[in-house]
Formats: sequence, structure tokens, C-alpha cells
Amino acid sequence: MSFWSSLLRGTRLAGLSAQRSAGTARAGSGEHTRERDERATAHEEPVAGAHAAVPAPASTSLPATSAMHAVAEPAEGATRVVPRSAEPHVPTAGMRAASLERTLRSLVERLGTEHPDTITARNNLATKYAQMGRRQSAVQQFELALAEAVSVYGDEHPRTEIIRENLAWAYEDAGRPAEAAGQWEILLGERESQFGAADADTVEARIRLAVCLRRSGRPEAAVAHYEQAIRDVGSTERREELRLGLSAALSMTGGAEAAIDQLRLVLAARRRRLGKGHLDTLSVHHRLGRAHTQAGRPDEAVDVLREAYRVALNSSGDPEVRRLTMRLRRDLAGAYNAAGRHREANALL
Repeated sequence: MSFWSSLLRGTRLAGLSAQRSAGTARAGSGEHTRERDERATAHEEPVAGAHAAVPAPASTSLPATSAMHAVAEPAEGATRVVPRSAEPHVPTAGMRAASLERTLRSLVERLGTEHPDTITARNNLATKYAQMGRRQSAVQQFELALAEAVSVYGDEHPRTEIIRENLAWAYEDAGRPAEAAGQWEILLGERESQFGAADADTVEARIRLAVCLRRSGRPEAAVAHYEQAIRDVGSTERREELRLGLSAALSMTGGAEAAIDQLRLVLAARRRRLGKGHLDTLSVHHRLGRAHTQAGRPDEAVDVLREAYRVALNSSGDPEVRRLTMRLRRDLAGAYNAAGRHREANALL
């Protein structure tokens, strides 16, 4: 999931949490309305990013931004001169972070670490660190904010849930999938008991848990969650993505045939939906050929890769397709060699 999509999801969660808890105030801070895929960035690999703002208590207000000064309109034909003092001041990310740091220090001194305003301020500072790519600093502040939120609100409070999700994303951004999986597992349990297995937030937590389990070397556990998510998810496109993740997890467990079956399902679905020459379809076609090679089935690999290569040659107007065509050519040559068809391999090389 990517950078921008995750923030969009986090922002939606903040609003959802406010609706589900009558005592939760509106989400604060325009600091945290960023979209999460400064993207998406490649689809599945997370990068450092901002997270959802915790709904701030009603007494919490944001720092005012610099006001713009009015400038009189020049007479017709005259040259308009805008004095430097009239130009709006745009704070940098570092300046915003410094301001949030000062706010947090002040609240800790006046109210203590477990006051709701302090918890909100710490979450917001962590969010800014994440936006800036300061991954470890973000993780540290989210960890503190979560511990304080659990102490004040309890595990199942909407604000605690939002901070826990922020921490899970921060762990993913920092390349710590095992720790992220621990947080997603808690969120999954809470959401499943409150809202049911098919609820959108429950499904999202299950998907992230499956991804983190696979990345942290626990593919057997990931497989079960991928399969459940495929049953519960409503979107055709998401279901295809989940089958790709399931295929990867199955390959890690030694289930080559089952992994290939998942790729075949996705390939057939994308051919119907997008056409056989679409980049997304060709990428799965290529992956299916490589799966045959990795399973020690060179003849099947040759058949699949040769077909994908021919389709790609006829669809090479897109630069991305042209790059994929070169990879297909290389892998097809490798499959020919593995099948003992060296003359055909040499013709490609």
C-alpha cells in the first residue's frame, strides 16, 4: 500500500472513529490532510509518510498561519509592485516540525505526558516526522503516544486505534514488518469483534497483516489471511492484488502449483478486464512464466513466456511495455536454455 493511499485511509479512519464514538471530537490539524501515495510510489512497498491525525480535544487549537497583507490595485497602465513585506510567509517542513516540538514540550511541562492534548500533540509531531522521512523519530513518538493513549483511553478507544494504526504504518515505512504485523493483528482482532469480518476497516487490517506476515518470513500465517481477505473484499481489482500476494506466499511455502493457479486466475481476469496487451496483464503473464521456471517446469515456462513476448512485441508503444519486453526476451532465452533448446536461446540473445 503505498504512501498516499495509506494517508487517505488514515484520514477516513479518523472520521469514521469520530462517528463511531460519540465522545470523540473532530480531527484536528490541516497538517495531516496529505494523500498517501506520493505514490503510491510502487504499489505495495511502503515509504515514509504521514499518518492520520488523532481527533483533537475541543480545547486544542492549531497555530495560526501568517496572514496575507492586502495590496492596493495599481492605476490602469501602471506597474504593480508587491513589497517583500506583503508576500505571504510559507513555513518549511522543518519549521513546522520545530513548532510542533515546541508545542509538545510546552504541553508536557504544563499538563503532563498523559493529558489528551499532549497525546494529540505527540501524534501530530510523529506524523510530521513521517512526512519528512524521519522514520525512526516517527516510530519513537508514535510508540510513546500509543502507550499514553492506552493508559488514558484504553485499548479499544477510537483515538487509541488511530494511533496504533499510525504506528503500524510507521513500522512498515521503517522496514520493520514483524512489529507492524503485531499492531495490525491487534487492530484486526478489535475490528472483527466490533464490526465483523466483512467491514472495510477489518478487511484492510487483515490485508496489511497478511502482507507484513509474508514480508517478515511467516508465509504460512500469511496464506490464511490472504485467503480470508479474498473472500471478504468487495473490489475486483483488490481481489486480483490479493491473489498476487497469496501466490507469493504460497511460493514461499513450497506450494508452487497452488501459486501458479492463483496467477492463472489473475491473468484470466485481467485479460477480460484490461485486454491481453495491457501492461498490468503482461506483468502477470511474465510472472506466470517465471513461476513455471522456478518450479522446474521449463517447457511450460517456454510456452507461457513465448506467448507473453509475442503479445508484448505487438503492444510496445508504451515505454513501460518496451522495458517489460526486454525482460521477457531475457527470461524466455533462459527458459529455452533450461529446456535444452540452446539454438533458440542464442537467437534471442
